[in-house]
Amino acid sequence: MAKNIPVMLVAVDESEHSFYALEWTLDHFFAPKVSHSFKLHVIHARPSPASLLGMGGIGSGEFVTILETDLKRTATRTIEKAKAICRDKSVDNVSMEIVEGDPRNVLCDAVERNRAPILVLGSHGYGVVKRAVLGSVSDYCAHHAHCTVMIVKRPKLKH
Repeated sequence: MAKNIPVMLVAVDESEHSFYALEWTLDHFFAPKVSHSFKLHVIHARPSPASLLGMGGIGSGEFVTILETDLKRTATRTIEKAKAICRDKSVDNVSMEIVEGDPRNVLCDAVERNRAPILVLGSHGYGVVKRAVLGSVSDYCAHHAHCTVMIVKRPKLKH
């Protein structure tokens, strides 16, 4: 009988903050040649063209096609970089997923779908004003995801 291993979700986007969070997670929870308490699942939320263009769907068909192609290319590069980081850290038993949608909803839905007890996110380090204007995925998930949310911040370099 196979043992059910809980899933640890790690969210990645194209930012260095998210890749730092992935590396930190691998170093602290998935050391090589050690039995792990979690199954690693890396997830990338790819925005839809409509979300970037606004509800009015402004833009020609050709522009939307170009935007869609670019979003898919960025998502593929993001997941490929995550795979390379895992490979470099000798973590092979990892699943990867790209889901289209608002990252806040995608991540909270993924927690439910995978029954994940923990979600790991990087912190972009936005200030109060920028976070209020742009919204914070990590803040949203900390309040709405039905699991423990770990926000990994890159240490500030001291001069």
